[in-house]
Amino acid sequence: MSKTQTQLPTDAWITATWEEYIQILEDPSYEKAKIYYHKGKLRIEMSPLGNDHAKDHAVIMGAIVLFATTKNIAMNGRDNCTYRKTGCRAAQPDASYYIGENADVIPWGNSFIDLDIYPPPTLVIEVANTSLPDDIGKKRLLYEALNIAEYWIVDVQNVEIIAFAIANGGSRKIDQSQVLPGLDISLLEEALQRTRQTNQTQVYAWLLEQFQS
Repeated sequence: MSKTQTQLPTDAWITATWEEYIQILEDPSYEKAKIYYHKGKLRIEMSPLGNDHAKDHAVIMGAIVLFATTKNIAMNGRDNCTYRKTGCRAAQPDASYYIGENADVIPWGNSFIDLDIYPPPTLVIEVANTSLPDDIGKKRLLYEALNIAEYWIVDVQNVEIIAFAIANGGSRKIDQSQVLPGLDISLLEEALQRTRQTNQTQVYAWLLEQFQS
């Protein structure tokens, strides 16, 4: 990898050492970047996220909180949090959640979550507007290696959620969440469809009716 960090390519996996990954994290010019590391490869994402990505991101996080609240499921969520397994893996998913018995496992005062000390999040979500092939491909392999229980990809362009259950180092596609029992992925997809026609308050009101029925 080039030592000139300003020339590093973005939105692509490049060869790098763990030490170089740490150097990039500490570089102020990458303060707003999302940075991933897996099997000696580094990925920097700095593309403008834009309105469509931001809205779907907000809606899916709101929907999960609403579902967990109505079903009395213990949960703590994070937005763009950094997770690291020293020397080998790192990720900054768009959204992540500790659910159930692990809801309160991470104490206050952590600038990042050290996976050498704490368990991985239960659910990880990536919102894909231009990054879908990578989210389905190499990022899924990264989350399999991190032993995330469940991984969702929100496909902004196709208004679709691709959900995977992860176990034993592999993943399989699912239609209903296993970590949020009773939550159909198709219901969340319909909520996203509705945001194309109306405001989020009306969508959440509709979701609340569905969750309480």
